[in-house]
Amino acid sequence: MKKQILFIALTLFFTFKNYSQIAFEKGYFISENNQKTECLIENIDWKNTPANFRYRLSEDSPAIEADNKTIKEFGISGQNKFIRAIVNIDRSTKNLQIMDKDKNPTFRQENLFLQVLMEGNASLYLYDDGTVRRFFYKMNNSEIKQLVYKTYFANDDQIAKNNYFREQLYLDLKCDNIQQNEYETLNYTKNALMRIFTKYNKCTNSEFVDLEVKEKKDLFNLTLRPRYNNSSLSMDNSVFEGMDFDFGGKSNFSLGIEAEFILPFNKNRWSIIVEPTYQYYKGEQTIQSSQVVGGTLTGKVDYKSIELPIGVRRYFFINKNVQIFANGSLVVDFGSSSKVSVTRQDGSELNKLDVKSGINFGFGLGCKFLDKFSAEVRYQTPRGLLAENPNWGSSYQTTSLIVGYSFF
Repeated sequence: MKKQILFIALTLFFTFKNYSQIAFEKGYFISENNQKTECLIENIDWKNTPANFRYRLSEDSPAIEADNKTIKEFGISGQNKFIRAIVNIDRSTKNLQIMDKDKNPTFRQENLFLQVLMEGNASLYLYDDGTVRRFFYKMNNSEIKQLVYKTYFANDDQIAKNNYFREQLYLDLKCDNIQQNEYETLNYTKNALMRIFTKYNKCTNSEFVDLEVKEKKDLFNLTLRPRYNNSSLSMDNSVFEGMDFDFGGKSNFSLGIEAEFILPFNKNRWSIIVEPTYQYYKGEQTIQSSQVVGGTLTGKVDYKSIELPIGVRRYFFINKNVQIFANGSLVVDFGSSSKVSVTRQDGSELNKLDVKSGINFGFGLGCKFLDKFSAEVRYQTPRGLLAENPNWGSSYQTTSLIVGYSFF
């Protein structure tokens, strides 16, 4: 059965290899000479502001890489839009190890792509490279300026904040329907800034466009996952030779339920998974050993536990109905009423071993259909079961064929 499971895994692997690409979607770019070109842009649903992107002029043409040296603007129809701008940016860090004591921002001029969040009389932009997150704004046809926000160490080594962005907006976004306390309590977050820019543009009767990418609302899946396991267990004694047991491969069915939390970026291709699963293993072996009177020993194992894999999953979309996925998990195991023993030929007990399993890892490859049905092949690295028995070592590992049905 293990060979059949491996065959399924290889089939999924080659399917994954052949089809795991990110889609190129309708978009455009504007070049240095202001020429607009309709094209297909590789949409990776950027979590961070890109420094470059890839596009195709047609479905069959090769992918071309472009950056802000030659491109002034690019976008994907109905989704993201990025413009090139030469801006003064403060890259002060919030890292406590290297945070400075200067309240004032340290600006340097850079040529960057900025994500357009809103366009109107007051326009809002975002730059985020994963370590620095800065918002920029522009009033009508003026230059693009950073909204200043900085954390720093005050004289008493307490963390303080420079919230000058509130004063900037109070001076530039004054309008009758915005109260003074709204500026004074404003947070340096996308949602808060979007709200006040929307208020201002409505107040000034501006024709404005909200370009914020709306996140997928369905960010949680609960899936019932029965499985067919093929497990093996071996154990050996480090003090006495010839007391090695190999209980062999055992097959059985078990059940798990998976909670999946979709991360709202990169086109929902990443998720966190938690999957409590009941599993069990029973085995018995009789061996001949010169270390005991009678020469015959029988090892018995009755192992039951709740496994708790906690991991990360990555999806690769084939089309709107089919997805391939790969995941890796840290597996924590909680034993329940498990027994491992070694008895002599006369039935007397030589060793009664306490079962306490260690942590191991699981790696899976699978596919999902219609956002409801799934199948996965998962391999778990070996883990020990006899951690509290210093003279005994053990190795337990499992390969599983898992099917699933998502309730929501």
